[in-house]
Amino acid sequence: MPKNTVNIFKKPRVLKVVVNIGLGRMSQVPQFEEKMLPEVMKELASITGQYPKTNAARKSIAGFKIRTGQVIGLMVTLRGKRSRDFLGRLINLVLPRIKDFRGLSLKNIDSHGNLNIGLKEQLVFPEISPEFSKVNFGLEITIVTSAKDQSEAVEFYRSLRIPLRK
Repeated sequence: MPKNTVNIFKKPRVLKVVVNIGLGRMSQVPQFEEKMLPEVMKELASITGQYPKTNAARKSIAGFKIRTGQVIGLMVTLRGKRSRDFLGRLINLVLPRIKDFRGLSLKNIDSHGNLNIGLKEQLVFPEISPEFSKVNFGLEITIVTSAKDQSEAVEFYRSLRIPLRK
């Protein structure tokens, strides 16, 4: 925590954690919405403890082969106790299980103090069993804080014991 902050309400804190999955090419598979989408939603719900919201395409884009109303992503916003539980599992269980993990780059923290983490597959979460998982997908995790700038956020993330590179 920043030592120069006297008022406890001015200290940075986690406002929310957003977990996002871009379905991309997976949504082009025949019978995707009947077979694969419920499986992906079930796995994301078991990872986060909350049912995901579907994001549909607003308009058709022929170059990306998407149509209006087609599901192109899933999103979960965690706040309060659920966000703290998720961060605890992410820091203590998931990040150490990633192969060749040497810490998160400081470039993952934007100018407003938000940390963005991308995972290549969901199998690093202890809730997902590789034997029963039918679909592999990556996910993006955004940790939104009340930090005012990047340096304050780096100090805050280090106090949370998030492994950051030097």
